[in-house]
Amino acid sequence: MKKITLLLLFAFFSGKMSAQQMPLSEILDSIAANNPVVKMYDAEMRSLDAAAKGSRSWMPPTVGAGLFMTPYNPQRWSRKGEMLGMGSFAVSVEQMIPNKKKLDANENLMTAMSSVEKEKLYAALNENFQDAKQLYYDWVVLAKKIKVVKENKVMLDFMIRNSEIRYKNGLGKISAYYKAKAALGSADNMQLMYDNDIRVKRIRLNALMGRNPMEPLEVKSDFNLNEYALELFDAQNFYQNRSDLRGIDREINIAQLKQDLERQNLRPEFGVKFENMAGFGGQPMQFSLMIMAKIPLVPWTSKMYDANIESLQIKEEALLAKKKLMVNEYSGRAYGMRNELELNKKQIQLYENTIIPALKNNYKIMQLGYEQNTEDLFTLYDAWEKLNMTQLEYLDILTKAVQSQTELDRLLEKR
Repeated sequence: MKKITLLLLFAFFSGKMSAQQMPLSEILDSIAANNPVVKMYDAEMRSLDAAAKGSRSWMPPTVGAGLFMTPYNPQRWSRKGEMLGMGSFAVSVEQMIPNKKKLDANENLMTAMSSVEKEKLYAALNENFQDAKQLYYDWVVLAKKIKVVKENKVMLDFMIRNSEIRYKNGLGKISAYYKAKAALGSADNMQLMYDNDIRVKRIRLNALMGRNPMEPLEVKSDFNLNEYALELFDAQNFYQNRSDLRGIDREINIAQLKQDLERQNLRPEFGVKFENMAGFGGQPMQFSLMIMAKIPLVPWTSKMYDANIESLQIKEEALLAKKKLMVNEYSGRAYGMRNELELNKKQIQLYENTIIPALKNNYKIMQLGYEQNTEDLFTLYDAWEKLNMTQLEYLDILTKAVQSQTELDRLLEKR
């Protein structure tokens, strides 16, 4: 029996020790290294960069072979006396030579394509970072709530046991006894819910870090509320920090590079065509060498390129308007979140410095009076209930504060 007990204790403490306690910074590093979104966007960027390697390729040469100026009557192919045969067998090679400026424009465009995916990666990582921070903060607050619940259970257990003893000895009433029993059951239920919420946070954090969702994990129960009072939520701030806004700049740049490529398409392109002909019936070898040119400036061809350029210019205007719209939205949300956070900070200080200490002292006085038979159980229970509700209100405000902080970090893209 002792061996079984020792094995169970060893397994219990081994499980506790295997749960890795991680600070927030380490969690964010793990997300940056192992989250699947990193591999997805990295593959997209490498794919576009690989495609850009062929941006200076020429069109393939055209090769042909066949009969050239040959009579339908095969008898006339052969030589008859002084009369040479007619027709020949021809081999031709044709190669268009692209305009250098067009190749440069195409290379610039293809090389810039991956820059948009890079900003999308940063934007996706920011979302994952802020989700992880919210889960982390919620977990820490839940741990504080569990601590409060456990302390309340000790208080309730004292009230229940003391009331039972007094009632058996005929020294007290049982008026608030069942309220305390019910409150103890509610405290057990709250602890179950908080424990389950923490399990959910653990699963989601593990998933964000690219780990097994059921892998043991513990977090360090510390965090600070940041200071944003001096932060300016102006356009320049968001232009510098927001990946999605930088991504729009990259899209605008790509639209401009596409316009440049369309303009280069209006330039003429030249080519060379060489034909070699082996004549029938004693005819001499002959060749043909021609310089060719594509002239896209003619009206029935240039309309397409002009329309594409106009379309890209309009798209550029739309992207600029979208960028301004997003900045206005972010600025308004940031100022609203900062105002909410500052309010929560003041409320937290008020609860920590005044309200909760006063209610704790009130409970201690009521407990002392109850022990000295100058207060009854109902009064003591009422003091506990006010303290309990106030502590939970304080933790709810703390939750709102960290939510506002996370949303501000999300908007400013702060890790």
